[in-house]
Amino acid sequence: MPYIVRDPTGAIAGVLRSNPGGAEYIEGSDAELRAFLEAIAPSNGEFQRLDAEFVRVLEDVIETLVARNLLTITDLPEDAQAKLFARKSFRERSGRNSLNLFVETDYGDVI
Repeated sequence: MPYIVRDPTGAIAGVLRSNPGGAEYIEGSDAELRAFLEAIAPSNGEFQRLDAEFVRVLEDVIETLVARNLLTITDLPEDAQAKLFARKSFRERSGRNSLNLFVETDYGDVI
């Protein structure tokens, strides 16, 4: 389904979902297309790592808001509650600690 547009040197200059005219069809598995996509965007693994780290930060922020009575877990949609409980349960079972953004440090109270 991907279509490409080439620059004057013949290199891929853009990727399109549909052909507006003048675009060339290319297989999604084409090595040239994959190289082009890798060059313009971080690898999927990097996004996954960043997403996982960000999710952990969000979990800790939600836990802090709940602990400080600024938010109750029931304020969140049921699906969000279920996902939070599932992740918290998994983290506790796997022995991984949360990021604990608000623990005491040698730098004093920063919040």
